Amino acid sequence: MFSSVNMSELMQILNSRHSDPHRVLGMHEIDVDGKKSFSVRVFNPQASAIWVLDPADNSFIAEMERTHDDGFFEVVIDRTEWFRYKLRVEFAANGDIWETYDPYSFMPVISDWDLQFFGEGNHYQIYEKLGSHPMNVDGIDGVLFGVWAPNAKRISVIGDFNSWDGRRHQMRSLGSSGIWEIFIPGLSENDKYKYEIVTYDNSLIQKFDPYGNFFELRPSPCALITDLNKYEWQDSAWMEERKSKDIYNAPLNIYEVHVGSWRRFNGNGRYLSYVELADQLIPYVKEMGYTHVELLPVMEHPFDGSWGYQVTGYFAPTSRYGNPQEFMYFVDKCHQNGIGVILDWVPAHFATDSFALGKYDGTSLYEHEDPRKGAHPEWGTLIFNYGRLEVKNFLIANAMFWINKYHADGLRVDGVASMLYLDYGKSAGQWVPNCYGGKENLEAVEFMKHLNSIIEKTCPGVLTIAEESTSWAGVSRPPEKGGLGYSMKWNMGWMHDFLTYISKETVYRRYHHNSLTFGMVYAFTENFVLVLSHDEVVHGKRSLIGKMPGDIWQQCANMRLAYGFMFGHPGKKLVFMGGEFGQFAEWDEKKQLDWFLLDYPHHRQIQEFVRDISHLYKEERAFWYSDFGSDGFEWINCNDADRSQVSFVRKTDNPDETLLFACNFTPVPLTEHRIGVPFEADYEEILNSDDLKYGGGGIINTGVRHADRREFDGREFSIPLALPPLGVSIFKVKK
Repeated sequence: MFSSVNMSELMQILNSRHSDPHRVLGMHEIDVDGKKSFSVRVFNPQASAIWVLDPADNSFIAEMERTHDDGFFEVVIDRTEWFRYKLRVEFAANGDIWETYDPYSFMPVISDWDLQFFGEGNHYQIYEKLGSHPMNVDGIDGVLFGVWAPNAKRISVIGDFNSWDGRRHQMRSLGSSGIWEIFIPGLSENDKYKYEIVTYDNSLIQKFDPYGNFFELRPSPCALITDLNKYEWQDSAWMEERKSKDIYNAPLNIYEVHVGSWRRFNGNGRYLSYVELADQLIPYVKEMGYTHVELLPVMEHPFDGSWGYQVTGYFAPTSRYGNPQEFMYFVDKCHQNGIGVILDWVPAHFATDSFALGKYDGTSLYEHEDPRKGAHPEWGTLIFNYGRLEVKNFLIANAMFWINKYHADGLRVDGVASMLYLDYGKSAGQWVPNCYGGKENLEAVEFMKHLNSIIEKTCPGVLTIAEESTSWAGVSRPPEKGGLGYSMKWNMGWMHDFLTYISKETVYRRYHHNSLTFGMVYAFTENFVLVLSHDEVVHGKRSLIGKMPGDIWQQCANMRLAYGFMFGHPGKKLVFMGGEFGQFAEWDEKKQLDWFLLDYPHHRQIQEFVRDISHLYKEERAFWYSDFGSDGFEWINCNDADRSQVSFVRKTDNPDETLLFACNFTPVPLTEHRIGVPFEADYEEILNSDDLKYGGGGIINTGVRHADRREFDGREFSIPLALPPLGVSIFKVKK
């Protein structure tokens, strides 16, 4: 049997070991007796016969000869110019006929420019080339596959379309870049696929697509082909306004949500789809007065109990709730209704599932080889190698992907502290110091600076929010000033101190007054978000209302007081779902919130108070003016530990917008109380947590309080008022 392929390369194809199968397969110019001709070569072990067709009319050009029993076919065609052709393949097993363009007849789609910038760590849209992408090449529809696996000997795309046979669609290696690609014509959306990899030691493994955009429902690791460009967005007005919005001097009141347990279909049935979530969550968020929703990670993850924090599919919304276009619909509808969307994002560690990123090409590719650097013993996960340019590019491109493709308004970056410190969660001997002998992860620091700089420069109006629990300085300061460059930082210190204080029996609060007020000592060292997050209502920590001392009335009063103090305190706001109506049970991701509690007045009244103060927060500029600067806040009295009360002012550049807050953290009403005020004016109560409609005792302040020239709290002027038990009273200057 004649073959124009030398035996060495032929055997590499037959054994699925060729790094550039396009050099052998497809159409190639050859010399036959001094005459220019073209050889067409196909390797298909499952075929019984193959013909070359003219795609113009599907007419037969030639029947191919089986030149090797293992399934290598070749035919020499007497033509002088390259031409486009199709293949007609008859399969031996069932006699099926399949017509397709030859995937080995296409030139590389991924350019040298792509390879260069990816290798330098600066290709922030590499997700447009790696992964799977329906596209038209030379007028022919198909799918481009690209994957980074520099130490692999061979990679193939496998799926239903080739009977999961790794010999059929072997990819070409694009040299030292470590990237492999192939364009396969004729595939359809929702076709399943994985990668079959021959490792450096000749092991055969199957892996998912790190850049895959859609996956089958867990536990399957199969990716599904999908077209992210076909969704027609309707949020142009929101996106345009976002570019010019001052995100620092604007209300930011975040409702933190776990999609799978906010509500379930028909009670505790199946998950809501992204579309159903849009129909139900958006009206609720608007009614409650929140400005943003923050979703616990929606990136694909195999284990429900991880809440999404052990990610496998970084470029795919989880299929638990629907497909990518349906998630786009959810974000789109949020924007059309004036609601921003913040996504939890997890670049600190990744899941160890065998089909995923770990040992991706048989070597430690995304993680460090040394487990002291690459493993997280506390969480049972792997740590990204931030010093590897392609890995850093993977993560930065992933952040840009959610911003650009899904119109995310912000990323809340999980586990920043674990990235900053090499010894985080590790004992002696489990970690390796940096080059200077310290415990700081210098490569992770550089990664975060790079990430935040790119987002700040190219995505105006988009937030990056750090969950960082240590005293690392400058987390939310610009990199050029020595900071990490995040827009904002969760105030974990305030959360810990405040919850410690509010959980105390009221008789003991006088001894812990500093826990209530200490947060103002450092309140403006970072751009803080005050949080009452999901982490505080699980694992035996009790729900928010469960932390409150006293009987049910006192617990509810404490809840309202806590929210009133939080909204008055400088910093943006975040509350986890269920807290807004006082759910007693700890959060459980396996079931929906206890919405039935709203049938009871106590819980309905807490919700009404949260709704009213949230809307008031958006309406009154003093609530959020200069949240990150001292010119928007001043204490009136922060030292009255014996009576466990504080008073303070939130103010703007307009004195007429001044708000006065008075908080009583004991169950003893102060009916003839006096507090100092910043200047002479009339003050009118605009919200009181003890109002009867909120389930309080009705100790409110009606009418107007005119400031007397009577010194109190070190102020020249003061007003008399009634301060309710376990209550907060908010006054506004009356013009």
